[in-house]
Amino acid sequence: MKKTRFCILDASAILSGKPIVLDTVVITSPAVYSEFNPGGRDYRMIQFLKEKGLLVISPSKESIKIVEKSATKTGDLERLSYADKELLALAVEKNNVAGCEAVILTDDYSIQNVASSLDIPFESVLQKGITKKFKWGYICTGCKKKFKENIKMCPICGKQVKTVVLRKWDVN
Repeated sequence: MKKTRFCILDASAILSGKPIVLDTVVITSPAVYSEFNPGGRDYRMIQFLKEKGLLVISPSKESIKIVEKSATKTGDLERLSYADKELLALAVEKNNVAGCEAVILTDDYSIQNVASSLDIPFESVLQKGITKKFKWGYICTGCKKKFKENIKMCPICGKQVKTVVLRKWDVN
């Protein structure tokens, strides 16, 4: 049985100018759609895609929570916009339906990192794409204390806390 393929478009895929295969089900999220202001060339592009079948679909809150949990584990939560979370949540939903396969088209490395941790296929549009998965963390520049969440100043020594890669491994 042939799987129904969904291409989930990030704004970078729409803005790239690259041809988008319209023989699949092409979807995006309301937050991505709202990034395009009426009147300009970019808005005309997304309107053209809608006329050719682009669907604008809202994911469930449960799927967004799954994405947020995974993004918290990878340390990408603060790097993701709400639009990014919606795209990932749409992919979670579509990939959990029997006979469906969703791929995210994006150049956003944080989306790719979280997608990889959720076993969601992704394709880069103009950039090379990630080759390693990252686990981000937060370390004080003064006392070197590690923190699970991002804070601006260390409560112990008062120095700035910076984001660092704690671990990286190859993308499967």
